[in-house]
Amino acid sequence: MTRTMRLLASASVLAVAGFAATPAFAAGTTAGSTITNTVTVNYQVGGVSQNAVTATDNLTVDRKINLVVAQLGTTTTSVSPGQTAAVTGFTVTNSSNAALDFALAVTQQSGGTAAHGGTDNFNVSNVKLYLDANNNGVYDAGTDTLITYLDEVAADATKTVFVVSDIPLGRSTGDVADVRMTATAAESGGAGSLGATVTQTSGANTSGMDTVFADTNANGNTAGDGASFADNDYTVLAAALTAVKTSKIISDPINGTTNPKMIPGATVEYCIAVSNGAGSATATNVALSDPLPAQTTYLSAFGIKVNGTVTSGACNADGATGGSFASNTVSGTLSNIAAGGTSTMVFRVTIN
Repeated sequence: MTRTMRLLASASVLAVAGFAATPAFAAGTTAGSTITNTVTVNYQVGGVSQNAVTATDNLTVDRKINLVVAQLGTTTTSVSPGQTAAVTGFTVTNSSNAALDFALAVTQQSGGTAAHGGTDNFNVSNVKLYLDANNNGVYDAGTDTLITYLDEVAADATKTVFVVSDIPLGRSTGDVADVRMTATAAESGGAGSLGATVTQTSGANTSGMDTVFADTNANGNTAGDGASFADNDYTVLAAALTAVKTSKIISDPINGTTNPKMIPGATVEYCIAVSNGAGSATATNVALSDPLPAQTTYLSAFGIKVNGTVTSGACNADGATGGSFASNTVSGTLSNIAAGGTSTMVFRVTIN
């Protein structure tokens, strides 16, 4: 081996060593970037340094598509029957190495276990999606933006999306509605425009920017489909009101208060006891309306007592004066009735 050949061989070893020592780039290197790597070979001839020899290689960083949709928060959204604009939410993280749009879709389950336990047994209505415009993690009506897709989401950025919907009347405590939001990667279509659905490059690596789906099968997703979904849910907390109406004889014109009988002229006390079941939502604005039978006459001297109590199933005439009587109807409003609570309205009539 000549001296020149020995020098070139040594330079080749150094060049290989130089390649091995180059630090690896993180997976987050921007898609479409050009990575340029140039090697310089120095050598001598007859002890005299010669012009260096260089070689350059360019490679294009391919696009790795990865996204994660996750629940916003860790608990269900508690809702009331008939509630409008009930809010649950999701986060969408673009873990790709390129800015993307994301098409969004909400579907509702038909039975099965809901996101936070319980069995899905009803659907919500009037479903809309809103972008958390001020990034405070809380739905702000009039501030957050109505959307159907996410526009121009930068690499490594996370967006919060609220699902806002209406709860049907007639649902009971413990009823659950599971909602699923799916995000599908789309090309960056420019501000204000949803791009085409991203497709994965097939076959061998090309010299241009290829696309590889890197999304996983976590949480029931399908790996490598360029989409991600997560579930969240609404759980109903309803009031469970029951009403019991009782009557008792107070006096009659013959016997007075001693063993009175239900004869014309007798005074009768009515009690309406309203109870709320254990574990239920507090009932508010509890309004009672009781049209009197034609055979009775309202006893104004006693009046109407509201928010009274019950002892061993019997009403106490201990409420506060309230209510009203008009058009032969006794009306009254009870204070809020919490779970497990009972409140009453008491009034008296005479038998015609």
